[in-house]
Amino acid sequence: MEKQVIATTNAPGAVGPYVQATRFDNLVYCSGQLGIDVALGKLAASVEEQAHCSMKNLGAILKEAGSDYSKILKTTIFLTDMNDFATVNEVYKSYFDGQYPARSCIQVAKLPLGGQVEIECIAAL
Repeated sequence: MEKQVIATTNAPGAVGPYVQATRFDNLVYCSGQLGIDVALGKLAASVEEQAHCSMKNLGAILKEAGSDYSKILKTTIFLTDMNDFATVNEVYKSYFDGQYPARSCIQVAKLPLGGQVEIECIAAL
């Protein structure tokens, strides 16, 4: 099987030399999604709103690939401030039915466009 690029207009386009996601065999590798509100074309105001936008953007990409939140196997969350951990957790868990994927969460010095949160995932089809 060959690598397939996944792209949708329902999530922000890449802000660098990468794609929204790639599909290989029965897996989808989603690039990190900043908290960009697609309707406004810019970062949402608060970390809570950015977390929702990040998850919604991942959902749109997964849908385009033929997957969904229930098939996410692993996520990585990048935060610019670990004090936002609890807030982001509350948003994050609302996208799952209690069967959570494996996950890492790390604090980084800075994210593109001044984002406060970025989330990436690997999902099954």
